[in-house]
Amino acid sequence: MMGHAGAAAAAVRYLRSVPAAGPVEALPRPELRCVRADERAPVEQAEFRRVLGTFATGVTVITAPAAEGESSPAGFACQSFSSLSLDPPLVCFMVGRTSATWPRIARAGVFCVNVLGAGQGELCRAFAVSGADKFAGVAHDAAPVSGSPRLTGAAAWIDCTIHAVHTGGDHLIVVGRVTALGTGEAPDRAPLLFHEGRFL
Repeated sequence: MMGHAGAAAAAVRYLRSVPAAGPVEALPRPELRCVRADERAPVEQAEFRRVLGTFATGVTVITAPAAEGESSPAGFACQSFSSLSLDPPLVCFMVGRTSATWPRIARAGVFCVNVLGAGQGELCRAFAVSGADKFAGVAHDAAPVSGSPRLTGAAAWIDCTIHAVHTGGDHLIVVGRVTALGTGEAPDRAPLLFHEGRFL
């Protein structure tokens, strides 16, 4: 199957081969408003989680170096990650607005996406715990540009600077500009997958 980057490259090649048809009219901006307290959600949250859980995802750990005044780096487990753009190279992840880790990453202004490999389920669980010392006993070195923790054994790593942050309901959409990236040294880089509440 073609990955995100391959699909993006194919789209760019196609668009460059099509003659320009003139300027494209911008769509009207959608109406933005707050949801009233008496408005019922169109779907139940439990059903939303159940149905969306049938979509298998990869698993990452987003890390950032300790910001000024902090004694330890920041990190959290994240399934909501995706490539976004080939030119410029952009990726994105989603984080809950109530996350205690996100403000620390925002202050650092940089982050590293660690794509977890098969067999790193326990590492993911360690970074999913709130309030603990997530880096205790976790082997890592510094990503080359940002200095964010690069976890040993990860299938891949993507070093980024924060490019933009957008709102998305009860989450934030964080866009990162890629400054460096690479794959892990292990010969078998099979990914860690999450599906219907369990690792595959």
